[in-house]
Amino acid sequence: MKFVDEALIHVHAGNGGNGCVSFRREKFIPFGGPDGGDGGDGGSVWLLADENLNTLVDFRHQRVFRAQRGQNGMGRQMSGRGGEDCVIRVPVGTEVIATETGEPLGDLTAHGQRLRVAAGGHGGRGNVHFKSSVNRAPRRATPGSEGESRELKLELKLLADVGLLGFPNAGKSTFIRAVSAATPRVADYPFTTLHPHLGVVRIETDSSFVVADIPGLIEGAAEGAGLGIQFLKHLGRTRLLLHVVDMAPQDGGDPAQQVRAIEAELARFDPRLLERPRWLLLNKADVLDESERGARARGIVDALDWAAPWFVISAATRAGTWEVCLAAQRFFDAQRAVRERAQADAADRRFAADGADAEGA
Repeated sequence: MKFVDEALIHVHAGNGGNGCVSFRREKFIPFGGPDGGDGGDGGSVWLLADENLNTLVDFRHQRVFRAQRGQNGMGRQMSGRGGEDCVIRVPVGTEVIATETGEPLGDLTAHGQRLRVAAGGHGGRGNVHFKSSVNRAPRRATPGSEGESRELKLELKLLADVGLLGFPNAGKSTFIRAVSAATPRVADYPFTTLHPHLGVVRIETDSSFVVADIPGLIEGAAEGAGLGIQFLKHLGRTRLLLHVVDMAPQDGGDPAQQVRAIEAELARFDPRLLERPRWLLLNKADVLDESERGARARGIVDALDWAAPWFVISAATRAGTWEVCLAAQRFFDAQRAVRERAQADAADRRFAADGADAEGA
C-alpha cells in the first residue's frame, strides 16, 4: 500500500433541530396552553486515533464527512432526538490543522484519543419556554443553530524513538533490516525507499524502541528537492537521531561534507532538530581493510570535530549494529529515569505544600 501522510477533508457537524410551536388540545381542557418541545442537538464530528491504521490513504476516496442533524421538537413537550456523531478513525500520530487559519487543532498521539473538530448545532427552543403571565399563547419558537463546517488538513507524523538520517544509499534501509523485522527495499541505486518504514528493535522482554527509516535526503531537501520536506517532518517526534554515513562512497565523495550538507538541511527545515541528540554511524566498514578502517573513521570524526557518540558498523554484515542498539536502549532508560525522578520530586513538593496548607489551616 502506498504511504500517504497528508490529506484534506471537509467536515460538517449536524444542525440543531427546530423548536416546535404547539398547543395542548384535549377534551375538557379548554386552556391547555403551549406545549411545543425543543429541537435536538446536532451531532458533532470527532477524530479517533486507531493504532490499526498506518496511512491516510482512505481519505483519498472519501473527503466529506457529515454528522446527523437534530430532530425537530414535537408537541406534548417532546424534545427531538439528538443527531448521531460522526466518528472518523485516523492513524495514531495524526496532527489536525484548520486550513483557513493554519491553526493546529490537536495532535492524536495515543490509541483511543478523541478530538472534536466540528461541534453540532444546538436545538431550538419550543414555544413552551415563551409563555408568561401576559403572553399565555406564544406562537414563537427558535430555529436550531447551524453545526460547524470546516476544511481540515491531516498530517501523519511517525511516532518513533529513533530516526535514521543520511544520504541515499548510505545504508539506512540495510541497518533497519539488520536490527528489526522491517523489510524496506534495498538496492544499489538512490531513493529505493519511497516512504518511511518503522521497525521495532527488541533488546529484552520489556525493553524495546521504534526506529524510523526516513527516505534519503539530499541538498535542497528543505526546499523540496529529492523527496523533500514531506519526510523531514517525521523527524520531529523522534528522541534520538542516527546519522548514517557511507565511509567509502563509490563516487569518491567526502563523508564529512555529506554530514555537513544534511546538517544544513536540518537547520533550514527546523533548527531545533540540530539540538536533538544525534549519533554518527560510519557504515560499510566491511568494504575497507581493517588497517584502513580505523584511520578512515578517525579522519571523518576529526574533520567534523564530532563530540557525540559515534560507531563504526557494517549494516550488511550486522557488525557493530547490536552495540548501537544497546547504547540507544541505555540512552532511553537514562531519559526515563530522569523523567521518573522529576515526577517523584514534583509529587513530593505537592505533598509537602498540601501538608503545610493543612497545618496553616
